[in-house]
Amino acid sequence: MKIAEIREMSTNDLVERVEAEVANYQQMVLNHSISPLDNPSQIRQLRRTIARMKTELRQRELNNK
Repeated sequence: MKIAEIREMSTNDLVERVEAEVANYQQMVLNHSISPLDNPSQIRQLRRTIARMKTELRQRELNNK
């Protein structure tokens, strides 16, 4: 997900999406520990997407103060 797409989302949608992506990430890591994924770079991409979303949430929080 690109940063432009993240910035277009509302704050509530973004919070819900972060929670869903974190759950997806945890499940993916668990599955990868049991049997290797076809594309393990998906874990890294997902982790970076979560970081982008959390960064945008933090920027919004700081701008609203």
